[in-house]
Amino acid sequence: MAITRTEAKQLLERLIFDEEHPREWVQDVWEMSPTLGETAAKLWDVYEALIECCPEEKLENLLHSIYQASLEDL
Repeated sequence: MAITRTEAKQLLERLIFDEEHPREWVQDVWEMSPTLGETAAKLWDVYEALIECCPEEKLENLLHSIYQASLEDL
């Protein structure tokens, strides 16, 4: 079964941010260091743009690769 863009985004966010909402993560980083917070906010913006412009098939392939690599690390 194919993974939709929304599902891929949710799975990637869980991999990157665990259970924390990405905007909360950016805010947490910003509170620790405004300079790093600005970079974190830019990173989040680029992530969102990449999710939107990347074809669903490529997102699905990326997720499969990431999960496969994590299984090999066990």
